[in-house]
Amino acid sequence: MTTITSIRSICTAPADIRLVVVKVETSEPGLTGLGCATFTQRPLAVVEAVDKYLAPFLIGRNVSEIEDIYQSAQLSSYWREGPVLNNALSGVDMALWDIKGKQAGIPVHDLLGGKCRKAARVYVHASGNSIDETVDQAQQHIENGFTHVRLQSAVPGQSTYGTNTDLHTHETIDGPTTPQNVFGPADYVRLAPKLFEVARDRLGWEVELLHDVHERIPPYLAIQLARDLEPYRLFFYEDALPPEEIEYFRQMRQQSSIPIAMGELFVSLKQCMPLIEERLIDYIRVHLSMIGGMTPARKLATICEAFGIRTAWHGPGDCSPIGHAANLALDMVSPNFGIQEFTPYNQATLDVFPGCNNLRDGCIWPNDRPGWGIEIDEALAKEFPFPDHPYNGAWPAIRDRDGGIIRP
Repeated sequence: MTTITSIRSICTAPADIRLVVVKVETSEPGLTGLGCATFTQRPLAVVEAVDKYLAPFLIGRNVSEIEDIYQSAQLSSYWREGPVLNNALSGVDMALWDIKGKQAGIPVHDLLGGKCRKAARVYVHASGNSIDETVDQAQQHIENGFTHVRLQSAVPGQSTYGTNTDLHTHETIDGPTTPQNVFGPADYVRLAPKLFEVARDRLGWEVELLHDVHERIPPYLAIQLARDLEPYRLFFYEDALPPEEIEYFRQMRQQSSIPIAMGELFVSLKQCMPLIEERLIDYIRVHLSMIGGMTPARKLATICEAFGIRTAWHGPGDCSPIGHAANLALDMVSPNFGIQEFTPYNQATLDVFPGCNNLRDGCIWPNDRPGWGIEIDEALAKEFPFPDHPYNGAWPAIRDRDGGIIRP
């Protein structure tokens, strides 16, 4: 019997984004596994949960008992769910799947039933401080072989999600309303249709276009924007409402035929179920480590298949290559795969994580090596410590003009 001998967190930021990777070591010499536990806004809380709570609870367990380890570890805190505990659990869970694949000598997607496709089509991000800048970047992506592109354009003088005007807010300290943190929902809703009008005029109708609201506008505006964007035939309209307001998806479904994607902020399968059961969405968008890892995610994919809902797992820059490998494993085996969000790696990330999946022809391709097929160079990882930040990675508030908080 092969047992867990060590569980520890590895912190690194090769792209200046705080990543947490969990390494599980075993009683079999040289047999280790890696899992993604990245909650980049609360990374140190996850590290504490892994190193101080899960490690002593699980050392000595049989590595083959993935489901039982998942269930017992989840219940060991009594109060369960939530992004901190789920990410800690995900780190161990993914690492155990990595180990099981290595023991069997096959990739994780073969453990899950084998490939349904050769590769996973991805969408990438085009953003700019103006509409023209966004569309120019989208054109470059299309010329590089991508067929699906998400478009985000800044509202002039405001901090707008998905653009450079928003990124700097992650490096500042929250305070009074300033041009660095102000956002007007109505201004944004007026601008977004203009972005897609220009995009369709310049890019044509063959490319698939997407848009992410990021839960920053009230329900009545989200429904209005769904109607306004409908003529531009989006591939999907993403995260229009926060988890607290999902009931409004019923009205959106009644008033617009636009394809709807949702789930980035969900932290449990139960949160997803009302939207799935009522078929109020077309794509499920959860972040695998936020719901606890591969074990719950494969169940969610199967549930969605039964209701005709496709997968579109969250794949931003704050998803480690291990997390992306888990996404890809599910993409490979799910008949209801829809699209995969992907953020291309910089060279430092490729160096820290040897074996990263290959990106070509608008798709990511599995490497077919055992487990995830990806390792980590721990010595090199130490050369990329977390960047300094007054909140250790937390996002300062985005505010309306009156100073009130905008809820993502």
